[in-house]
Amino acid sequence: QVQLVESGGGLVQPGGSLRLSCTTSGFTLDPYAITWFRQAPGKEREGVSCLSTSDGMTYYADSVKGRFTISRDKSQNTVYLQMNSLKPEDTAVYYCATPFGVWISESWYMANLYDYWGQGTQVTVSS
Repeated sequence: QVQLVESGGGLVQPGGSLRLSCTTSGFTLDPYAITWFRQAPGKEREGVSCLSTSDGMTYYADSVKGRFTISRDKSQNTVYLQMNSLKPEDTAVYYCATPFGVWISESWYMANLYDYWGQGTQVTVSS
């Protein structure tokens, strides 16, 4: 079955960097997209960045533009999220997700579009 496994989270000081990985397995066809979400305590799940695998388009939330970069190593079935200039407000559990059956790229940030989710990895930005 389809599985997504995140790794790379941890504790980092403000201004620091982390690289998250999302390793996928079980796909019979290339997924439409792989998207990173995050959820902070008491807040709704937020779309952070998306890679549309059909055309290579990337999307970012305004709050992370210029600081985060999404990329893919297809040979390793892995999507990365390079996070630079981290801020305390980036603290959250980060999840990767992929849709099945329906894909609307303009709505990439909507969690209800996604059918498969990883278990999440904690990112804490604190001095």
